[in-house]
Amino acid sequence: MSRLFERAVADGAPAPRDGLPARAGLGLKPQHFREILATRPDIGFFEVHAENYLVDGGPFHHFLGQIRERYPLSIHGVGLSIGAEQALDEQHLARLADLLERYQPQAFSEHLAWSSHGDVFLNDLLPLPYDTATLARVCAHVDRVQERLKRRMLLENPATYVEFAASTLDEAEFIAEVVRRTGCGLLLDVNNAYVSCINHGRDPAAYLDALPLDAVGEIHLAGFAEDRDGAGARLLIDSHGAPVDNAVWALYARTLQRTGALPTLLERDNDVPPLALLLSEAAQAETLLAGQSRRAQEVPA
Repeated sequence: MSRLFERAVADGAPAPRDGLPARAGLGLKPQHFREILATRPDIGFFEVHAENYLVDGGPFHHFLGQIRERYPLSIHGVGLSIGAEQALDEQHLARLADLLERYQPQAFSEHLAWSSHGDVFLNDLLPLPYDTATLARVCAHVDRVQERLKRRMLLENPATYVEFAASTLDEAEFIAEVVRRTGCGLLLDVNNAYVSCINHGRDPAAYLDALPLDAVGEIHLAGFAEDRDGAGARLLIDSHGAPVDNAVWALYARTLQRTGALPTLLERDNDVPPLALLLSEAAQAETLLAGQSRRAQEVPA
């Protein structure tokens, strides 16, 4: 773990209010703000994308402040470009630090991906070559984020559609080494794991078993779209626009047997349905989480 990060935390980092509960949570969408405040649904936590809140005021902050008073919060970044070749954007990082200080979320996460090159920002989460040079760069960027934010961040495994022939490490090895060197946690996106493994002809269960599951601080579940590539092979797309697939539910249940109950987010960013449907899907995760908690309690000491 980075000694600079350890010192930053020891020097008075603001601690988040407890941790995320080992329950199901939902992504917070503007069309649901008023209904959430009016009905106060029984949900474990809400998660927001940081980049939607990097301004001082406005309606998003108005509603998030009220919802934060009632629910735990996770903040999920999509724009730090952790894997980019250039240095991190320090202005962006400073705005993130202000946002986290303002809301004191129980968790902060970002993607193992890149989205910027020079002054150009690409509205996508692009894959990395998994080699020693990239590993050193990603670790340096994770260290800088944790030192600046004075907290442990969670790094999310990506959904990918192409791979680099130059890679000398597989993805699970790469992630495990980033976690070991930096002390960051893992945001385990089970849907991303399934999508990537199907696209690249790998066993999703074996991939998950190779990850540092003891470092998982939050799980993501989402839906995917399906297409065919140029050769006619099955191609899965991380669309966040559909219910969680049965294969992903099965992989999630298997994962919980390894990790125990963990905070689990149901993501829906496209074709967002009414809140009641999202709560119903979250209830399915709650059932699996509760079952895992009961099994853990039944294990003899």
